[in-house]
Amino acid sequence: MHPELLVRKRIWLMTLTLGALFVLVIGRIAMLTVRDADALTERGINQWTKEGVITARRGTIIDRNESVLALSATSYMVTADPRQVTDIALFLDTLSSVLPLDRESATKKLSDKTKGSVILKRQVTRSTVDAIRQLKSTALEAACLSAITFDEDARRHYPYGTLLSQVLGLTTVDSEGQSGLESRYESVLAGTEGSYLRQVDARNRTLAGTEGWYIPSQQGSTLKLTCDATIQEIVEKAMRECIEVNSAESVLCLVSDVRTGGILAMAMYPTYDPNEPPRSDVSALTELMRITAISDVYEPGSTFKILTAAAALDSGVTTPEDSFYCSAKITVDGDTIRCWGAAHGAETMADGLKNSCNPIFVELALRMGTDTFYRYLTTFGLGKKTGIDLPGESAGILIGSRYVKSVDLARIGFGQSIAVTPLQLMMAANSVINGGKLMKPYIVSEIQTPNGETLQRFNPTVVATPIRAETSETMRALLENVVANGGGKNAYIEGYRIGGKTGTAQVYKDGRIVSDVHIGSFYGFAPADDPLISVLVVVNEAHVPIDYGGTTAAPFARQILQDALSYLGVEPENGEVSEEIAVPSIKGLTISDARRTLAEVGLEMMDDGSGAVVLDQLPPEGAMLVKGGHVMAYTAASESITPEDLVCVPDLSGMSDVDCARLLRQRGLIISMVGSGVCTHQSPAAGEYVQPGSCVHVTLSGAEEESST
Repeated sequence: MHPELLVRKRIWLMTLTLGALFVLVIGRIAMLTVRDADALTERGINQWTKEGVITARRGTIIDRNESVLALSATSYMVTADPRQVTDIALFLDTLSSVLPLDRESATKKLSDKTKGSVILKRQVTRSTVDAIRQLKSTALEAACLSAITFDEDARRHYPYGTLLSQVLGLTTVDSEGQSGLESRYESVLAGTEGSYLRQVDARNRTLAGTEGWYIPSQQGSTLKLTCDATIQEIVEKAMRECIEVNSAESVLCLVSDVRTGGILAMAMYPTYDPNEPPRSDVSALTELMRITAISDVYEPGSTFKILTAAAALDSGVTTPEDSFYCSAKITVDGDTIRCWGAAHGAETMADGLKNSCNPIFVELALRMGTDTFYRYLTTFGLGKKTGIDLPGESAGILIGSRYVKSVDLARIGFGQSIAVTPLQLMMAANSVINGGKLMKPYIVSEIQTPNGETLQRFNPTVVATPIRAETSETMRALLENVVANGGGKNAYIEGYRIGGKTGTAQVYKDGRIVSDVHIGSFYGFAPADDPLISVLVVVNEAHVPIDYGGTTAAPFARQILQDALSYLGVEPENGEVSEEIAVPSIKGLTISDARRTLAEVGLEMMDDGSGAVVLDQLPPEGAMLVKGGHVMAYTAASESITPEDLVCVPDLSGMSDVDCARLLRQRGLIISMVGSGVCTHQSPAAGEYVQPGSCVHVTLSGAEEESST
């Protein structure tokens, strides 16, 4: 080929090649700047910025005296940048000495190099974070653990452990309400999350002078309950004894303010500690979390006779002096209904209530008839939910009036063929003795700001007026006679006017009646002439020779009423004015010394039976109690602790959260913080002696919340 043509051919070939390369470059530039622009921009931003969520501190739950029942304690999220972890195995081996992790899950997270930060573990304590920081500061481990950072997190803490556990409920690890009040008032307690964004270098260090933002979180609102922690502890102590003494499957107790419908205490056993719930056993935890006092129904038995008697008196079909005759049985529609014991013979209606005579209440129900009796039953609130502000309430079971036969009506008269929740029965019985007003039960009295300002107040609500005030006055006298001279004698308290009624109900399993076990119960109230509080104790399947409500439930109702009335300042009617005594401090004392200290001033002591040293007390030091009143002592778990082993709580006033934590850690104590800024209040107080490892609750205020990294 001619040399000139060869050169020209090469020039064209080179031109085409360069042109193709140019087109490819232009195409690639177009792809990067047009098609992939958003993805690349996002990737770049992720590389030089770090954003995160500032967890909102969940609202506090307090009792009616403002004792803290649930609060959010400070904890931390341990995070890491996968791009900085070059040897995952070495990283996890090094970290495992202070922070045990699920190795498989952690390896998967750290292998994802597209992320700038992954969460290794949540709700880590301050002491563990300090241990990790100490490990990072050593020469050998600094490079290996440099990828670790910390973000503020929160965990739910329940200072009184099992106290009111089912009612308070649980939260998930993400601080979302899972049961109880935590679930019912999730939107109120949750608060509002904050966020932050900052520019960082390749080592995740904040670049000085760069822009970013910080939006602080807003703490959730506070729930103030109608419950009283002291009365709740009185109840729980009695229920612990009740379930043990009776070898029962379960027990429960409700205490209410008769006038308002406010719930003062609600205890169900078996129970659990919400600080350490058995999350590994889902079925067991689900069962323990159930609020059986409002969710489970049962045939009430003879306690239901309170309602039948009230309806019969109010409708005019009987009077207290009305004459009856009990032959130990009565036949209705061919079915024989027996009395619980031997024939009572001739007796008045008042005697029939005192003796809990089934045939008399069969006759009263039949006298009223379906329409009249059912009008009272529905007005008492049976067959529908009470509307209490707790999740999981049942409506009970009331046979439709159109389907009721005479024998059904007869059995309903003495508490069979009808199923109620304990709360339904209590509220209906309360209406019988409080002047005839059916109150709506409630457990939250106020919603407050974190600073204690009232946002919403819940007032007592009258749902219906099932009976006249005159009938209520008569029923109070009749029920007082039941306790003074009838089946409720085990609830009698010298010096006090107590009214009430026992009950023994059948147990159904697989649709059949179990003959050898019962549900024993007792409903009581005091003072009988002007009721202040009412108590309902239900004992399920007591394994004792005599399992009637008068023996299994009434004695513990008596114990609760006596201690609660003393605590509330209701004096015995003996003509003497009870002396009021200032409660001394017993914190840090052994059980024997604490009991002796209280006895010297005329007070008695109850303890939780878990240890030998008093860590906390209710009522607190300085509170006034009637002579002979009870002080609840919360004890240490170890019997080996002596007063010489205790730690003196330092004065944290004016200190920052970091300084508070450091000083307490030096003393072997842990910290639980609420708010931000400097310490304005602490519990236990400075100078008190507590067990090593105890928690000091610190309230901070006066400065803006800052992100902890």
